[in-house]
Amino acid sequence: MMKQLKWASVAIAFAATPVAAEMELSLYLGVQSVQESTGSGTFPGGVPVSRSFDWEGKPLENPYYYGGRAMWWTQSNLGFGIEGTHTKAYASAADLAAIGASSFELSDGHNIITANIMKRWPGIFANKSFTPYVGAGAGVAIPHVDVTVLGASNRTFGYETTGPALRGIAGIKYDLNERWALFSEYQFTWSDNDITIDADPLVPGQLPGKINTEILTHAVNFGVSYSF
Repeated sequence: MMKQLKWASVAIAFAATPVAAEMELSLYLGVQSVQESTGSGTFPGGVPVSRSFDWEGKPLENPYYYGGRAMWWTQSNLGFGIEGTHTKAYASAADLAAIGASSFELSDGHNIITANIMKRWPGIFANKSFTPYVGAGAGVAIPHVDVTVLGASNRTFGYETTGPALRGIAGIKYDLNERWALFSEYQFTWSDNDITIDADPLVPGQLPGKINTEILTHAVNFGVSYSF
């Protein structure tokens, strides 16, 4: 009986302890670039492909670069949540001519979905409205693949889950009031992509192609957050 009362007292004390938690929703736009990378594999039918791609990001062209995240902040100012970013990567005109394609792009977009952990330091500056933060995440790349091989009767056009992805963040937030804030941050994303290229349906027995490439993006983001 005494043991039961002891555990009941512990449970009541825990339930009565206030837990400071905060949900924060953030949306952002920005300027994004894509680092050069090697793509290798085969087009449908076994045609070999090996090229150092000079990717273009085109963040200010439709469909635009953007992203959003939802974070749950604990009393210790550690945050846990999820983030999605609509990055983009276009093969240059020189790349297309070299590999024999009229389009090779991850443009609607090269979507990066990650589970994040973040750390912030409120009150570290004399102006308490500014809060620096850093974060990292791991997840998957889900690009919209758009590839047309010269001479093929078809076009590869659709979403694919192509491989693992990582994210890094460093930024600063400015509180407008208790709920709303503005922020600016640097962010990179990395992904290892196995891209499938559909076989031409008019070529009997043709096997699909497969191109592997790493995509590394760099971005400067500007956004708004709402906390509750």
